[in-house]
Amino acid sequence: MNFRRFRAGDEGNEVSVNLTPLIDVVFLLLIFFMVSTTFTRETHLAIDLPRSSGAVLEQQPRQIEIIISEAGEFSVDGEGLVNSQRETLKRALGKASQGETQLPVIITADANTPYQAVVTAMDAAGQMGFANLSMTTRAEAEE
Repeated sequence: MNFRRFRAGDEGNEVSVNLTPLIDVVFLLLIFFMVSTTFTRETHLAIDLPRSSGAVLEQQPRQIEIIISEAGEFSVDGEGLVNSQRETLKRALGKASQGETQLPVIITADANTPYQAVVTAMDAAGQMGFANLSMTTRAEAEE
């Protein structure tokens, strides 16, 4: 067999691998996976609004009740809160639930309560992980 010997002045005949196409393919795969991956985490609040036709909801053995006054003041399980901030409401919900987010949350609001107060209560419950929300209404008188 005839083997060629490498000499000191023979650098021009080196065998090399061009990595540019490999890097291009890796970048294309990276872009493909970034575009096809979903990054948003959707959260859903299951709100059970009772009908005002006189239907009665069954009383749960343990539930959390948020009462909102006409002025937008909150009360959780009969204990009034010092202010109407979302963080205060979240702390009160955490204390009342003791970490059980499967408990039903009943929101009872006055008919003239500002809409923002009801949304704040729903948002705080949703951020704490409660998914079983319901709102109380009263039955309309039949004519």
